[in-house]
Amino acid sequence: MIRKSKKINKLRGSRTCGGGCSKKRRGAGHRGGRGNAGSGKEKKQKYTWFQKYEPDHLGKHGFQRANFLRSDVPSVNISFLDQNIGSFESQGVIEFEDGTPVVDITKIGFQKVLGSGKLTRPMIVKAPFFSERAKLKIEEAGGKAISS
Repeated sequence: MIRKSKKINKLRGSRTCGGGCSKKRRGAGHRGGRGNAGSGKEKKQKYTWFQKYEPDHLGKHGFQRANFLRSDVPSVNISFLDQNIGSFESQGVIEFEDGTPVVDITKIGFQKVLGSGKLTRPMIVKAPFFSERAKLKIEEAGGKAISS
């Protein structure tokens, strides 16, 4: 039924305006507190409503501040290459060029070479990315750093 005027105008003269007992609409207590009060785990009057209609209301979600510090590029140190030449040889990852080992980092599953540790032998390292220190240490040992 379409109303000509709002129902509340009709109810204005009455004591409770259609709200039942006069105590019922008095404060915020009839709605369980103001706003999101009672949505947490301690006071549970609205907890089930929040679980059903806003399941992501509690807990941590989204962006974490430390993510910008993490690198998406998988990297490896020079010392790791130097120590594991034998295992790379058995896997068939290393080729030899005039007796010098040629290591392709992408075949091992890395993208960047970092300069931590020592390089005891000359080797040719192929990788998409090098740190400046890694390039310097490879060339000091008598090898080459080739960006692929």
